[in-house]
Amino acid sequence: MSKLALGTAQFGLNYGVANKLGKIEFPVAKLIIRLAQDEKINLIDTAFTYGESETTIGKIGIRDFKIVSKLPEIPKECQNVESWINNEVNKCLNRLQCKSLYGLLIHQTKNLIEKKNDLKINELNKLKSCKLVEKLGVSIYDPNELDHLKNVMEIDIVQAPLNIIDRRLEKSGWLSKLHKKGIEVHTRSSFLQGLLLMPRAKIPSKFNRWSKIWDSWSQELEKNNLDAASVCLSYPLSLPEVSRVIVGVDSFEQLKSLILASNTNVEKRDWSFMESSDLNLINPSNWEVL
Repeated sequence: MSKLALGTAQFGLNYGVANKLGKIEFPVAKLIIRLAQDEKINLIDTAFTYGESETTIGKIGIRDFKIVSKLPEIPKECQNVESWINNEVNKCLNRLQCKSLYGLLIHQTKNLIEKKNDLKINELNKLKSCKLVEKLGVSIYDPNELDHLKNVMEIDIVQAPLNIIDRRLEKSGWLSKLHKKGIEVHTRSSFLQGLLLMPRAKIPSKFNRWSKIWDSWSQELEKNNLDAASVCLSYPLSLPEVSRVIVGVDSFEQLKSLILASNTNVEKRDWSFMESSDLNLINPSNWEVL
């Protein structure tokens, strides 16, 4: 089986700084999923909040895939947390037209460490015992979030950003710790929402403060005749501690090219000059205020 997993935010939303095609239309989504199936990509990543993504996936049919979805933030006014979680998961299964999820991730880890967390965790574990969910996990934005979750609940999957600019998961030691505990690690943002695949001249001006990174990246790729996607994927795919590398696509052709890129043998190089800890760059939720 391929280590790649298919991200489907674009099936329901206009997602990604480099996405010029908008939301993927149903016939194209169907072609993408069939290509993934042919190429032995057997895990699909989605979320309750990805617009029509789950409904689209359900209509196409996902019998041969493992599905991981994400529970959104629990509303502050919610009076019955257990009932809300149960209802949301059942609605998700109806949209996907399936009987169970391979993985259910908590999209906001703060939901697990605030008041009433026992009720939430009990309900989540109940979903597992009823076989509506095979594995429970969290989707994080910063490895520091894991420090607060150590004694809160048993986790089977951690999804986190990891790319040649944002190496926090590896450098913090958490990648190794998770692997030793038998926890699946699913990485996302291999291309930093497409920024790393954009030609130097096309990178939006709001990212000019990191010109040194873009200039060095562009020069190194050109000088050595390297493909950006192949280099980006080679980093997470080369790490034995990483179980899955999630890639989102804007088109059928893009998935074809990423599959080719993932199978390209990239010579090992030192890309440490690309690394940054600047949260304004490595956390896309901060880009709106740039």
